[in-house]
Amino acid sequence: MSSDTQIAQEALTFTDLGLSPKVLSAVTDAGYTQPTPIQAGAIPHALLGKDILGIAQTGTGKTASFVLPMLTRLEKGRARARMPRTLILEPTRELAAQVEENFIRYGKNHKLNIALLIGGVSFDEQDKKLERGADVLIATPGRLLDHRERGKLLLNGVEILVIDEADRMLDMGFIPDIERICEMIPFTRQTLFFSATMPPEITKLTEKFLHAPVRVEVSKAASAATNIIQRLVKSGSKPWDKRETLRNLIKAEDAELKNAIIFCNRKVEVSELFRSLLKYDFDAGALHGDMDQRARMQMLANFRDGKLRYLVASDVAARGLDIPDVSHVFNYDVPIHAEDYVHRIGRTGRAGRSGKSFTITTKSDTKYVDAIERLIGNKIEWHDGDLSTVVASEGEDEAPRRGRGAPRRAGRKDDDRKDRGERKPRERHAKPGEEAVPETVREELPDVAEAAVADIGERRARKEAIRSENSERQAAPERQASSERKASSDRSAQRTPERGDTKPQRDRPARHRQEDNDATVGFGDDMPAFMRIVAKV
Repeated sequence: MSSDTQIAQEALTFTDLGLSPKVLSAVTDAGYTQPTPIQAGAIPHALLGKDILGIAQTGTGKTASFVLPMLTRLEKGRARARMPRTLILEPTRELAAQVEENFIRYGKNHKLNIALLIGGVSFDEQDKKLERGADVLIATPGRLLDHRERGKLLLNGVEILVIDEADRMLDMGFIPDIERICEMIPFTRQTLFFSATMPPEITKLTEKFLHAPVRVEVSKAASAATNIIQRLVKSGSKPWDKRETLRNLIKAEDAELKNAIIFCNRKVEVSELFRSLLKYDFDAGALHGDMDQRARMQMLANFRDGKLRYLVASDVAARGLDIPDVSHVFNYDVPIHAEDYVHRIGRTGRAGRSGKSFTITTKSDTKYVDAIERLIGNKIEWHDGDLSTVVASEGEDEAPRRGRGAPRRAGRKDDDRKDRGERKPRERHAKPGEEAVPETVREELPDVAEAAVADIGERRARKEAIRSENSERQAAPERQASSERKASSDRSAQRTPERGDTKPQRDRPARHRQEDNDATVGFGDDMPAFMRIVAKV
C-alpha cells in the first residue's frame, strides 16, 4: 500500500476536484457545493485511475465519492451487449437500489444504461437490460453469479470495480463470492474499495485485490460520530419488560423525536415488536430480510417520506441507507457484533446533524456492551442509572420456568399480557382424580363449566368402555389359542404308547414298528370298530 493520503483541511468545492461540467451541473442542482472529507480525498485519485481504499464511518458520503468520478470517466465510450463497463457490488438489495438512485440523480445529463441485478425481481427484465448493454452494473453478489452461470453476462469488459460496505460483505458471508467475481474481471481494472471498519479478513482481501492503493481514511476505523448522543437504558430481560421500557423511552423523547429506527437482532423480534407497537397505537412499520422486495422498498419509501414515524428493522437497514433526517435510533437488542453498533447509530446524525441513540440493556448484555465500548474507545453513559438497580425483574428471570397450567408468578401486570398479545394459556385436560376445568373458568362461566365437566366425564367413560372392549377382543384369541394348545397337548399324551424303548416314538409310518399292544397308527382311540375286528383276525 502507498502512504496514507492526508485530507486537506481548507475548504474545497466540487469545482476543485476535477469533475466534468455535466457532473458539476447535476451536483449543483442537487444542492451540494462543498464535498465531505471522504469525497475530497477519494475523487481526485479516482479520476486518475488509481486504486482506492476508503475508510470512513457511515453517513460521510462514501457513495458519491465513487459515483461522481465514475460518471466523469464514463462520458467516453459505449457499452456492448452483456459486457458492462463498470461493476458495483453491494451487500443488500436496499443499498444496491440506493446506489442506482444516486446514478440517476447525478447522471441526469448523461445517456447511460444502468442495470440493477438484485434478488426478488424477475430474471427476464434484468436480461433485457444486459442485452442492451450496461454502462453501470449494480448488483448483489448472489444474483450476479446467477446471471453469469446462465450465460447472460460477461465480465471481461469491466473497467472499474467498486466493492462497497466490504465489512458488511464479510458479515453476510459474501467474501468467497467476491473472490470468484474478482477472478472473472480483467487484472487491469481500477478497484475502489470502501468500508466503515477494517477487520483482519478485510485487510487480507485488500492486499490480494488492490494494486498500490491510495488509502483515504477520514476517521478512526469503527468510531462513532461525535454529534450523536449515546445512552444505555436499563431493562429487565423479559420481552414484555423491554417493550415497556421502549414505550416509556419513546414517550419521554416525544418532544424531540421526529422519527426513529428501532433495531432488533432477529427477524422474529422485528415482527413481534412491530405488532406490539401497533397495538399501542404507535405509527410503525417493519423491515427485515424475509419480506418481499416490493414491500421492503415501499416500507422504506414510506418512512423516508414521513408517512411512518417508527421503523422496526433488522440489520438489513443498518448499512448505508440514506435517510437524511433520522432524529433517533433505538437498539431494542444490543448488537452481538460490536461493529453493527457503529452502523446502527450511524442512521442518525447524518450530514452534520445531531442525533440520539438509546440502547436497551439487560444483565445478559454486559459482555456485548463491553465489546462496543472497547471498539469505539469510549464509555457510554447510562440514561437513568445502571443495571444494579434492576433487581426484582432479574430475580424473576433467574427463576425456573413455570410449567403449563401452573399459576402465574406474582408481580406481572395484566397489561403485560396485553402487550405480549397472548391469550390466557389453556389448561390441559385433567387426569383421573383431578379437576377437569380450572376453578377460574367455573367462576366466570358457571353454566358452561358444569356442562364442560359433564361432557368431559361422559367422553372419558365412553373411552374407557371402548378401551376395555378392545382389550377383551385382543385377549380372547390369545386365550382360545392357549386352550387349543393345551387340549392338543393332552390328546398327544393320551396317544403316546407305552414302550420299553427309551427312545421317543416317531410318527414316520415307514419306520414305525408295530407292537402287539399298539393302537393303529393315525386313529388313536377313535379307530372304527370294524378295523379292530380285522386287526384281531
